[in-house]
Amino acid sequence: MNRNEHIVKKVDPESIAEELEIAPGDMILQINGKDIEDIFDYQYLIQDEYIEVLVQKPDGEEWLLEIDKDEQEDLGIEFENGLMDEYRSCHNKCIFCFIDQMPKGMRDTLYFKDDDSRLSFLQGNYVTLTNMSEHDVNRIIKYHLEPINISFQTMNKELRCMMLNNRFAGEALKKVDAFYDAGIVMNGQIVLCKGINDGKELDFSIGELTKYHPYLESVSVVPVGLSKFREGLYPLEPFEKEDAREVLGIIHKWQAYMYGKYRTHFIHASDEWYLLAGEPLPAEENYDGYLQLENGVGMLTLLKAEFTEALQAEIQKIGGKPDNSRRGRMTLVTGKLAYRTIQEMAEQIMKWFPNLELQITAISNTFFGEQITVSGLLTGQDIISQLKGKNLGTRILLPQNVLRSGENYFLDDVTIPQMEETLQVRADIVKSSGQDFVNAILYG
Repeated sequence: MNRNEHIVKKVDPESIAEELEIAPGDMILQINGKDIEDIFDYQYLIQDEYIEVLVQKPDGEEWLLEIDKDEQEDLGIEFENGLMDEYRSCHNKCIFCFIDQMPKGMRDTLYFKDDDSRLSFLQGNYVTLTNMSEHDVNRIIKYHLEPINISFQTMNKELRCMMLNNRFAGEALKKVDAFYDAGIVMNGQIVLCKGINDGKELDFSIGELTKYHPYLESVSVVPVGLSKFREGLYPLEPFEKEDAREVLGIIHKWQAYMYGKYRTHFIHASDEWYLLAGEPLPAEENYDGYLQLENGVGMLTLLKAEFTEALQAEIQKIGGKPDNSRRGRMTLVTGKLAYRTIQEMAEQIMKWFPNLELQITAISNTFFGEQITVSGLLTGQDIISQLKGKNLGTRILLPQNVLRSGENYFLDDVTIPQMEETLQVRADIVKSSGQDFVNAILYG
């Protein structure tokens, strides 16, 4: 019998699994006589009030456990592999792929190209559909896994084949029809490349995507990220100010159409387009509940709104008059993209707390190249080199997205302690909300 090795990593205290003496190192072989492909099979099969679980102990002994429980009650098991299966990598050769623009010599995990539809549901990753079999589509529909996040790039099938360097990329779009017919909620993304899928192609793609509303809830348009490591890759050019204004014109036209017809904006431009075009960011109500925050859509607008609310609460605490009791100097680190927003927020804090000196430093990305302006791709070495020798005050504040999730090191493996030792200053990590920003400055 072909059995996937679903090894138990942890058992929750006072859980069903603990009561039945399931322990770390045990292997779950079957549930109700069925093999388990991945976490979705597992979650689906344990929903019933009565289940039979076949467990193999480390010594090879097998236990068949009969379990009576409440419907949908969890067993309390955490597996060594959270997906309970191998992660599927991308087989496309997209002309805009950022991983292909990474320098050599970085840690292996940074070179993994994910295109796993299951991670789309679990972690919000965007998938191209080209790596998704009919079996995968049927399982998504069977288990009603949603939302599924899809990288469309274009609805021109021939152009999509070219951009993804995959002759099946155009036909893969038919899977969207299957999800639509089954009522599966989707979100979309278009990575825009100058002179390729912009202009008339972008206008055509948005028009085609509107046909999938309401199950396709939102679509974001983001500019291609271009690092300096593009030797031998497809020639792509950065967008300029006038290009950004043209892109926004197309998006705003379709927003007006969709809002007039369905009361939703549907298509959204990432913050970079507005900053590049020199146009003001949209108001909160334009983002339809911030469905595309992870793509940088509305991130700065939300940050400013949260900050304003948090600062107003602090102003009330000090009786509506400037507070001179708080003193100190600190340095706020950011990427070039968010510099003006962070500067404006810092100035508002200093207005009400005059003896706080907040120095804002926008780090130039010399590691990946000047075209990269987001803080999430800053490296420790760039931050250190551009802060070294400056009067940083008592501490520096860094946005959380400069670090690998759950870790204390940057993309180039420089750690926070190494940075603190080199700069001889304390480094604090600021979480993503405006409330966290205010708290870090006033109470950190």
